[in-house]
Amino acid sequence: MTKRTLSAAAESWPIRGSFRISRGAKTAAEVVVITIEQDGVQGRGECVPYARYNESISSVLDEITTVRDAIQHGAGRQDLLSLLPSGAARNAVDCALWDLEAKLSGKTIAQLAGIPEPGPLITAYTLSLDSPEKMGEAAALQAHRPLIKLKLGGDLDVERVTAVRAAAPKTRLIVDANEAWTLPMMEDYFPRMADLGVELIEQPMPAGQDLALGDMDRPVPVCADESCHDTATLDEVAAIYDYINIKLDKTGGLTEALLLAEAARDFGLGVMVGCMLGTSLGMAPAMMLGGFARFVDLDGPLLLEKDRPEGIRFDGSVMHAPDHRLWG
Repeated sequence: MTKRTLSAAAESWPIRGSFRISRGAKTAAEVVVITIEQDGVQGRGECVPYARYNESISSVLDEITTVRDAIQHGAGRQDLLSLLPSGAARNAVDCALWDLEAKLSGKTIAQLAGIPEPGPLITAYTLSLDSPEKMGEAAALQAHRPLIKLKLGGDLDVERVTAVRAAAPKTRLIVDANEAWTLPMMEDYFPRMADLGVELIEQPMPAGQDLALGDMDRPVPVCADESCHDTATLDEVAAIYDYINIKLDKTGGLTEALLLAEAARDFGLGVMVGCMLGTSLGMAPAMMLGGFARFVDLDGPLLLEKDRPEGIRFDGSVMHAPDHRLWG
């Protein structure tokens, strides 16, 4: 095999305004892009280091350095599962290997993975955490969208959802508490969220402190995000949650994500496909999971000031299959 080269670079993509969740705010999407070249062909992958999981740009770049020689000497996607732990670094390398393999073979990613070709997907559009009044105003501007996701933060969350529902009465709603709720909040909020037409509640309690969910009456389905990373953590959440949010930056790439989606189906769990805040290069591999998902949340590029020139085409909230020049 012709020797490969692997390079890694950090990039910063400004966000339109700012984006706030219960843990803080950001004004730019900080990503790492991997390029693997072989025989004049390049494969790329993008990841978003996440401080919640003790990741940073520098730590991810350091992790990638540890596998550079192995990748350059022919290590593949299955080898990578044992070379790096699940997380952002493995995601970028794994997705670059998928892209390279597709371009060298002349096959699509779907053909390589043995899954249906991705069709157009409706993505949620996310409103970041703010006061009820501000979130209502933001919702009014997005009321034409079929699905809105609200970032919540604890106190005043019912008021936030009430304001959004009033501003966007016909839009389907899902909410993400980002681990900000307590047990008394859940007991109070769950029936009220149901009354407001919320279809899914994502990660209401902190990971590791969410066992009480298993004993609660849940009028709205709950989805594990921070509590579920890969197949190794699925057993822990299957009895507590109704859905899992599969994000490639948690699973460590598309290879593990496909395994997780199949395992979730075996457990009778619903699937949401989500993302960190990144460009279309990070969304394209996640689109391959659309056929498994009841909910798709891949709106990262819509929240940026600009996307990559060859980025995914969005018609409102409908995202179309990526161009091969971007990925795959």
